[in-house]
Amino acid sequence: MKIPKSHPRYTSLMLREKLVKGWREGIVVPEGLIAHGRGEAFDYVLGETTSAPALVAERAAAAFLLRARRPVISVNGNVAALAPRQVVRFAKTVSAGIEVNLFHRTETRMRRIVRTLRAAGATHVLGLHPNARIPRLESRRALSSREGIFGADVVVVPLEDGDRTEALVRMGKTVISVDLNPLSRTSQRATIPVVDELTRALPNMERFARDLRSDPDEIGRLMKSYRKSENMKALFAFLDWRLRGLREGPKVVRGTPRRPRRIRSPGD
Repeated sequence: MKIPKSHPRYTSLMLREKLVKGWREGIVVPEGLIAHGRGEAFDYVLGETTSAPALVAERAAAAFLLRARRPVISVNGNVAALAPRQVVRFAKTVSAGIEVNLFHRTETRMRRIVRTLRAAGATHVLGLHPNARIPRLESRRALSSREGIFGADVVVVPLEDGDRTEALVRMGKTVISVDLNPLSRTSQRATIPVVDELTRALPNMERFARDLRSDPDEIGRLMKSYRKSENMKALFAFLDWRLRGLREGPKVVRGTPRRPRRIRSPGD
């Protein structure tokens, strides 16, 4: 489908087209399409823009990744369909590994996603041959690589399931999530929840990482000063401001406006 760039929802519609293409190619599962729609609804409330609290979280995330000993970016089907090149560029910027991890895991789907990432420029992608299991996680998402997620100290989990986020935090890892839903278990459990749309968040974090690489003092300051509770409080304040603005803004009424009903006073 050809979508004109003049369409007011061009970016959002293009993301949908990428997911549908990914589904046709066997990268995305139907459940992933549903999950994307849920996130898109929250993006409407956010104004389809990156909030100031999200930028704070993204900058802190970049600092933690630059200081990490073994950073890894986890990739699922939606991530591979939406932003494979952005994932690869970001991984190279912060010297992170890439590992494919799926809830709806089949070997065919795993190979297709790995192939997509390699076509985007990745030279080494983990996940096809897991040799460890994440403790206290019963789904196939427990399968992991000792060289990758299992042995990592900082893990980026975009568009993630809450149960694995929680399990990774229990293992003592710093978990950076990218999720538009601030109420999800992923956002609630992650060490650094980035409440932003994936294709905005990845370039932002990459840019921050490039800016911070030559400033170790600022990296240390960001790591010490970031407070998840304060950042989420600021995010919910932003959402409250957005909702109040929508509630109090001009109302669009379909059809012919009704004349206001006259209220009779006792003297009439």
